[in-house]
Amino acid sequence: MIELCLQKPLEGERLTPDEGLALLASRHLTPLGAAAEALTRVRHPKPYRTYNIDRNINYTNVCSARCDFCAFSRRPDSGEAYVLPRNVLLAKVADTVRQGGEQILLQGGLHPDLRLDWYVQMLADVKQHFPQVNIHGFSPPEIHHIARLSRLPVRSVLEHLRDAGLGSIPGGGAEILVDRVRRQITRGKVLTDDWLEVMRIWHEMGGRSTATMMFGHVEHLADRIEHLDRLRRLQDETGGFTAFIAWTFQPAARSRIRRPKAGAFEYLKTLAVARLFLDNFPHFQASWVTQGLKIGQLALLFGADDMGSLMLEENVVAQAGVAHHVSLPQIRNAIREVGFEPRQRNVFYELVPERP
Repeated sequence: MIELCLQKPLEGERLTPDEGLALLASRHLTPLGAAAEALTRVRHPKPYRTYNIDRNINYTNVCSARCDFCAFSRRPDSGEAYVLPRNVLLAKVADTVRQGGEQILLQGGLHPDLRLDWYVQMLADVKQHFPQVNIHGFSPPEIHHIARLSRLPVRSVLEHLRDAGLGSIPGGGAEILVDRVRRQITRGKVLTDDWLEVMRIWHEMGGRSTATMMFGHVEHLADRIEHLDRLRRLQDETGGFTAFIAWTFQPAARSRIRRPKAGAFEYLKTLAVARLFLDNFPHFQASWVTQGLKIGQLALLFGADDMGSLMLEENVVAQAGVAHHVSLPQIRNAIREVGFEPRQRNVFYELVPERP
């Protein structure tokens, strides 16, 4: 059965959820990787693999949600709580541009006091100083939270944010898109249908976004497949997702989840199955930020066609005690070492002209 399941995507046939689960439950990592790599070469036959240069700017760590896996968020009355001053935020964007970046990833906690006009002004300030920079910002939980606080429909909030300069939406806050799992690991944050609805509306408006999955905590293998199936169905409907990014839960001292850390085997297996199952997703990113550069590099042979971002700044995973850092030469060499030409791209997967 495993061999038949591996052959179907290569012949243009769609895997069923049961077949996806069978692949995910198997221990045959090498055949899985080979099938995912073969499919990737069919979808991306050109001799390059891509990467991006951006900075993850967390404008606040104040969050009203309580997520058992999060080591980053703080209560409003915490001495470690912050909202970035605007001059500090703009300085971070300026440094990103100086280092060749054309995008910022702008995300924060669910701040209980910030309303829509504050976010609109933040976007307008960034675009006023850096009109060329794409703002990849505000995950579905943030947008849903802003709409609830501002007592506005999600579509209206998205229209205001887009008009102020929002260029694309990251897929953060998805974790596992199964309500039973979400209720177990988080409180005060959107459930599955609301997460998907934010993305559906954004896509209907002509916007583009990424999709993510954080796995290796309390979910079952069937939950991972249900997550992928919900994403695949929405992509069938809208076609608005540009890429899928998966990473493993990172245990931390502040985390309430006590599970052994999922290793490289589980990561590569899940990535390969995602590539085979999500037949309507054009791109898959490696997660060197959580796995390290060598496993991130190996992901290019397990279904990923993109090394993700150079990530000039990253705070959320770092708070969990994971500190993988790479330089631009390292990320380019990692791509070369597995036989591809490194090319920089933007969030829409358009190639960026090579810089000296």
